[in-house]
Amino acid sequence: MREFVKGYYFITDAKLSRNGIFEDVKAAIKAGVKIFQYREKNKSTREMLYEALELRKLINDGVLIINDRVDIAIAAGADGVHIGQDDMPVSITRRLIGIDKIIGVTVHNLLQAQEAEKEGADYIAVSPIFHTTTKLDAENPVGVQIISEIKKFVCLPAVAIGGITLENAKEAIEAGADAICAISAVLTKNNVEEEIRKFQKLFNNGGQR
Repeated sequence: MREFVKGYYFITDAKLSRNGIFEDVKAAIKAGVKIFQYREKNKSTREMLYEALELRKLINDGVLIINDRVDIAIAAGADGVHIGQDDMPVSITRRLIGIDKIIGVTVHNLLQAQEAEKEGADYIAVSPIFHTTTKLDAENPVGVQIISEIKKFVCLPAVAIGGITLENAKEAIEAGADAICAISAVLTKNNVEEEIRKFQKLFNNGGQR
């Protein structure tokens, strides 16, 4: 199993992208990103498999995670899968994908985080930290305090996601986030690589801009 990499966690978004997901991923690689999640809700299985296979070719040295779709993850040779609270349970996902693959779980509170760890997840995504419009069915913001609370009782790496910007990312890092994901704050800008580097710098400087 590949080790979870701290820093900026990249998630694709075809709707927000200005240059297409492949160009976005190339820019993220140049910016030093090591973990990528392919998230697609509106395409056919065949289209998703094609894109996942292309991403697998691009991401040689990094970790490729597929959102929700265990079948796509297996078929594309991805490093793992990310599931939500309404998706397949971790135990069954593990049985399907194998012991050497990464499983990430989205959580909204401490109980869910503890359950994810108990069931064998490899990392958690705490969401949404702040208000977000990227995910239409997102829960109410949980705030950065939940990260600190979870990290006291759960040993899994935690990704902070949801409404993250350069202005508030430091709060999430100081609360204990091992990685952050800012989708709108990066993909809606002209220079994806440059924007990601700004977030990476927060980790390099211990959360100081």
